[in-house]
Amino acid sequence: MTQDWKRKALRGVLLGLVGFVALSIGLVMLFRVVPVFGSMVMVERKLESWTAGEPLDIQHQWRPWAELSGHAKLAVVAAEDQRFPRHFGFDLTEMRRAWEASRDGGRLRGASTISQQTAKNLFLWSGRSWLRKGLEAWFTMLIELIWPKQRILEVYLNIVEWDSGVFGLETAAQHYFGVGAHQLTEVQASRLAAILPNPREWSASRPGPRTEQRSVWIRQQMRNLGGQAYLEQL
Repeated sequence: MTQDWKRKALRGVLLGLVGFVALSIGLVMLFRVVPVFGSMVMVERKLESWTAGEPLDIQHQWRPWAELSGHAKLAVVAAEDQRFPRHFGFDLTEMRRAWEASRDGGRLRGASTISQQTAKNLFLWSGRSWLRKGLEAWFTMLIELIWPKQRILEVYLNIVEWDSGVFGLETAAQHYFGVGAHQLTEVQASRLAAILPNPREWSASRPGPRTEQRSVWIRQQMRNLGGQAYLEQL
């Protein structure tokens, strides 16, 4: 009887794992071609607002690659992940630097790539558990295998949060500057990229000294990367 129970439990676990793998692969394949009109972060933010008794209005509009400003594409890569075209989802150089800095007593810094951020924003919840980190690695590997780099950046720009409840580049461009995502100037794009570390507290249209300084640095990095010709690597 005990052996039968163990076999059934093992069979159930294996079937669950197979089902999860199949479902996750299917979702990633689907989102390779289908516009993404929502994310787990949007769901989480909405649920948090309901729990707090202050319902949040989620603002989001999808725009395809051709309708996203080249300045914004380059600014986000320059700010967040300059080795984006060359790595396979994980920037080992930045991970090593982050580890060495924390080991030497420095402030723990993030080393997440655009691929990792896309994976966790689209599919996962907030938090720092080992389970979540494992799922993040799994989905990061999947999108790197199934999506081209251009698609990863396209989805990221369309689902990242730029202010409380403001998701995606189109909505952010209208929210801060009153223009469409394709009309953003280099300065506007650099300011949007500059607030990504703390989008609910920093403003792209009314940048404080820290945001403005970071946006200037981003524009310099954009030039160092070779301008929009850099995007041809994607």
